[in-house]
Amino acid sequence: MSYLVLARKYRSRDFEALVGQEHVVQALSNALTQQRLHHAYLFTGTRGVGKTSVSRILAKALNCVGADGQGGITAHPCGVCNACRDIDAGRFVDYVELDAASNRGVEEISLLLDQAVYKPVVGRFKVYLIDEVHMLSNTAFNAMLKTLEEPPDYLKFVLATTDPQKVPPTVLSRCLQFNLRPMAPQTVQEHLAKVLAAESIEAEPGALRLLAKAARGSMRDALSLTDQAIAFGAGTLSEAGVRQMLGAVDRSHAVRLVEALAAGQGAEVVAAVDGLRGLGLSATGTLEEMAALLQQMAVVQAVPDAVDENDPDSPTAARLAGLLAPDETQFLYSIVLHGRAELALAPDEYSGLVMVLLRMLAFRPGAAGTSPQRAAPAPVSRPAPASAPVASKPPVAAAPAAPAARAAVVAPPPVARASVVSAPAPTPAASREPPPWLDEVPDEDESAAPHVEVREPPKPFAVSPPAFEPTPLGDRWAEVVAQMVEAGSIGALVRELAMQSQCLAAGEGGVWRLRVERETLRAPAQRDKLQAALGTLLGQPVQLEVEAGAATDTPAQRAAVERTRRQNEAEQIIHNDPLVQALMKQFKTARIVPGSVKPH
Repeated sequence: MSYLVLARKYRSRDFEALVGQEHVVQALSNALTQQRLHHAYLFTGTRGVGKTSVSRILAKALNCVGADGQGGITAHPCGVCNACRDIDAGRFVDYVELDAASNRGVEEISLLLDQAVYKPVVGRFKVYLIDEVHMLSNTAFNAMLKTLEEPPDYLKFVLATTDPQKVPPTVLSRCLQFNLRPMAPQTVQEHLAKVLAAESIEAEPGALRLLAKAARGSMRDALSLTDQAIAFGAGTLSEAGVRQMLGAVDRSHAVRLVEALAAGQGAEVVAAVDGLRGLGLSATGTLEEMAALLQQMAVVQAVPDAVDENDPDSPTAARLAGLLAPDETQFLYSIVLHGRAELALAPDEYSGLVMVLLRMLAFRPGAAGTSPQRAAPAPVSRPAPASAPVASKPPVAAAPAAPAARAAVVAPPPVARASVVSAPAPTPAASREPPPWLDEVPDEDESAAPHVEVREPPKPFAVSPPAFEPTPLGDRWAEVVAQMVEAGSIGALVRELAMQSQCLAAGEGGVWRLRVERETLRAPAQRDKLQAALGTLLGQPVQLEVEAGAATDTPAQRAAVERTRRQNEAEQIIHNDPLVQALMKQFKTARIVPGSVKPH
């Protein structure tokens, strides 16, 4: 005997058995009872919510003759007459189901409409179900418009689609439209419990809850997943088995992460992600579980009376809600939602997950360890007469970067009308002496001059070089990398691996040992390519070993130190240039535009 899958075996046979679509059942039942029948119906909704089932029930309601053969149109088809049984079996000659996905042309629709002129053979009505009607071509839609608007009395159209936006308005205006909604997880869970009870299969509530959540509002998906879970668990449904089958993340992992975030424990957050990686659990599933947990916490904080007391996760959510302020919970929830979209852009999903969680630590309101903003230095200004108007402050346009070891100097008109805001000097404000040229502002027409506010021009900006420890092996490795780059034998990630690596051993027995911190650069593919390029350069086979760890002497660090040195020298040259100093003395509020100094 062949096995019939649960989704087909437990398909709804009447309106009473239809789950989760009470609004559609009520409208159709009243229409059938009052004999107020439209000639065209359009059922919309996502996959697996009952569009085809409703269509078949409607066809049975229109053609049912009752168990005694004397019945008429009814909202409660008997299910035992020939019409009901044949429609359920898919062999009723007056009920035609057309798949528009594979029959989308005007020829197929014209052939169907040609049969519409003939009266029903055995039934009361001819019922045409066109599934996925949005897949029809424009010419096919045009061909059926006239018949759809004024069909014969014995013909009923039932259209079903998952994408009503693609159905032309001319078709929508000729139909009664019913939107079948996705089903709530609790509704799906209750129906699965009834189905498994009828099948005499034991199931843990936690397993049903996972299946209902994974179905995402589709009853057919829920029943299909249940079939799979029964096979996976050899006839029983345990929560652990279903979780393993679905690859779902246990709520305990999300709880651990939220607790670590609430306590500001970055090390615990990273350790939790490492644990997820070791278990092979999905980063996307982790963020989904965290979003669900944070949503429950927000409900507890905002509307405690709305908490579902029957949910076993509610006590945990209530406990965690006391660890965070309501605004912090909302903030973390927002980061989780946006972080899910960013996982695909990360080098790998676990590094993306770490960055999302560290962002929560860095920007969470009231988080410990956040550095306060530096206050801007108080302006040095001369008092203005009480009657003097205060001039508006126009923005200072940034000058374009000047070529090699030159700087842009911005000079205002002789009569200053606005304060010039400059970047604070690196020396402390308390030890800074007012520049001597502040006392040289001319005093003529001082009573009519507007208020002038002057701030000290910036001193040369010194870039702190990156900390590194030069080694003899670092000299040799930097020279070898430069030769490979010049020869063009390495590029892209392989070049990045060479530039970010510190040489720990060079050539002893043909073995080169490198240390690099970034995990993505330690991939075997990049290592093998760098090993081949190094062997070609040296003219002998080499073995390259790459280990993880912080590098303190890499070609990239050496290049950064050299760039910093040259930049500081160029800025010092500009600052000490007599012409620049003379300009800054002549124009009292002139300043060197930051970033305009470029070394050769």
